[in-house]
Amino acid sequence: MNLSREAALERDADDPLAPLRAQFELADGLIYLDGNSLGVMPRATAARVAQVITDEWGRGLIGSWNTAGWMQLPQRVGDKIGRLLGAGPGEVVAADSTSVNLYKVLAAALRMQREGAAGGPGRTVIVSERSNFPTDLYIAESLAEQYACTLKLAASPEEIPAALDGRTALLMLTHVNYRTGRMHDMAALSAAAHAAGALAVWDLAHSAGAVPVDLNRDGADFAVGCGYKYLNGGPGAPAFAWVRPDHVSRFKQPLSGWIGHAAPFAFTPGYTPAEGISRYLCGTPPVLALAALECGVDTLLAAEPLGGLAAIRAKSLALTRLFIALIEERCAGHGLGLVSPREDAERGSQVCISRDGAADGGPGRDSGAYAIVQALIARGVVGDFRAGDPADGLPDILRFGVTPLYTRFVDVWDAVEHLRQVLDSGEWRQARFHQRGAVT
Repeated sequence: MNLSREAALERDADDPLAPLRAQFELADGLIYLDGNSLGVMPRATAARVAQVITDEWGRGLIGSWNTAGWMQLPQRVGDKIGRLLGAGPGEVVAADSTSVNLYKVLAAALRMQREGAAGGPGRTVIVSERSNFPTDLYIAESLAEQYACTLKLAASPEEIPAALDGRTALLMLTHVNYRTGRMHDMAALSAAAHAAGALAVWDLAHSAGAVPVDLNRDGADFAVGCGYKYLNGGPGAPAFAWVRPDHVSRFKQPLSGWIGHAAPFAFTPGYTPAEGISRYLCGTPPVLALAALECGVDTLLAAEPLGGLAAIRAKSLALTRLFIALIEERCAGHGLGLVSPREDAERGSQVCISRDGAADGGPGRDSGAYAIVQALIARGVVGDFRAGDPADGLPDILRFGVTPLYTRFVDVWDAVEHLRQVLDSGEWRQARFHQRGAVT
């Protein structure tokens, strides 16, 4: 691989996805490698939200629930998201947050196991992995208490299949691990769960819009995900929920709000769930947020004529391969270690790096990872930091997400050059870079 900056520029010139970068608001000189936390704003979003505010709300007022199709937004945006997930029309709704949707689907899945022919009272274990995203574990803990279940955490991905047995009710995993970027084999693990009589619940927060997903083909039973990362829906954008079609009408979800009712405007005192995925709705649709999310999803659908998610994935792998090669060549001797998988098939759309705090004279108990990320941000290279846990042997992480719709090969080259300079100069040691903000 040619690792020169000139070669990176040549690859950008030959990139069929390059024109799609123009869909986004990006300041000159900014290298944004945090789309796995918050996607860049599409250029269309501000005008679309302004239109909803000025025309649909400002002039149409309450009539816009009908004339502007506000009531159908969860399904309309959900159908667009479904095109990225291997889901058919009417299988996905955009609503609420990932945590709330996870609560809904976990509760429905546990009821299926408790009341279904294949389940029964003996299935009282939810299996996940220790490094799963904390909110997923917190929600699972809450459901485990309510359903008299146990949350069992595998210490590593390799231990997950052995953790599945006749007591397992659910397997709950995040498809791409937020800390490491490791991607699970959804088909294999869903099949393993089913072989044990369990149901497979997947969090697609770091997958949707970044890697090809085919929920129906790969045997998932339930899936949730967020709208503000690779879907570019904006901070706090609505999340989404999917339920396998043959499961969807078997049980009502626990948050039986009026929008999930079969006839919301009948105003009857008793609850009757809607048919299909609409029963996984709860409260009034957040119209402004859904309008912004739709703009974000449209930026991904714009790639369909250029190869869609297959082309996005191919570029993502090329970008992350380049990132890894450059770090190992240009930043050697600074105690950096690759945390993300080296194998393409196991790596999502991010590169995660650890740092030995004893490297180049650094303090042994402080990896310097947080300060290094802050020094990079001050230079206009935006990644993020995730704290480790010494008790579990987890290191501090410098995390860099690549978003192929707007990340260029030259951005990767320049980012690593800035990292080299920050490490060589020791500028990360400045006190200002050690001041912790509320969000890291």
